[in-house]
Amino acid sequence: MPWLLLLALLSGTAQSQTPSTQATVPLATSPVAVEDGASAAEEATTPVSGAHPKAEMVTIAVPHEGLFGSDINMVAQLYKPAGPGPFPVLIYSHGRAGNPAVRGRLKSPISGVQINYWLEKNFAVVAPIRVGYGATGGADFESNGGGAGCRPRPDFTRPAGGASAGILATLAWVRKQPWADAQRMILEGQSVGGLGTVAAGATRPDGVLGYINFGGGAGGDPDRSPGHSCDPEQLTDLYSGFGKQTVMPNLWVYALNDQYWGRDMPVAWHDAFAAGGSPTEFIHAAAVPDGDGHGLNHHARELWAPYVDAFLHARGF
Repeated sequence: MPWLLLLALLSGTAQSQTPSTQATVPLATSPVAVEDGASAAEEATTPVSGAHPKAEMVTIAVPHEGLFGSDINMVAQLYKPAGPGPFPVLIYSHGRAGNPAVRGRLKSPISGVQINYWLEKNFAVVAPIRVGYGATGGADFESNGGGAGCRPRPDFTRPAGGASAGILATLAWVRKQPWADAQRMILEGQSVGGLGTVAAGATRPDGVLGYINFGGGAGGDPDRSPGHSCDPEQLTDLYSGFGKQTVMPNLWVYALNDQYWGRDMPVAWHDAFAAGGSPTEFIHAAAVPDGDGHGLNHHARELWAPYVDAFLHARGF
């Protein structure tokens, strides 16, 4: 199972040290949002900004996640710029709702504002609906096994491994596509998708020039425990392990009013990760005016695009 592969990965040794950078931008307003242990909120289907282009639907084989360890076909949305390519590719990994009925209703894993941003930069966009969600269906490999009140203790290698398995399968599929420039790929993920993106980056996948983690984590419950997630120190240790294996450039962006994690833990997570030595930058973005700090990258571009623009420019895009 994917989390067992992560445990093997985390047993590796650290790389040489490279300084990380952090930035905080001014505060604006405050609260609300949801995640792994949360109530009926629909994190994976957060209302989106921007017109939603029409997707081409494709299927991607995910090894060993079907019945009796067989492969399962993961449904994904594909968006391509005009022309034959080859195009650089953005692989987007969605968040997670705590309610299984909500996960089963997931139709679009990426917001229109994100799709249009990347298409305007001449990227193809692949947004898989991971195993356990929407049209893909299948078992819930991303459940952390925790319960209300953080009992029993969750296992965050499970959502990290489950989400990263979908990302790595998507990378393998993209490498075979004639329209894709398989040496110029970027990963982006939000919430559990951000955690999975960090995990996937630690495997050093070929052709990936960097990744963007928007609000990555697991175990948040803003309804019952706003700003205080379950067992955040476990994620500190998990991110520390990923940091020791990561060599690619990466950008972490968290809003000041993220009600899943609060203000302080994302900084601690990144500090633990950065100690591993990868070229990494942390941005504490201004509070999202409508209170949905956790859904920062679904909102208007001016709230997040300048950081992504700078990151891409440094990568030659």
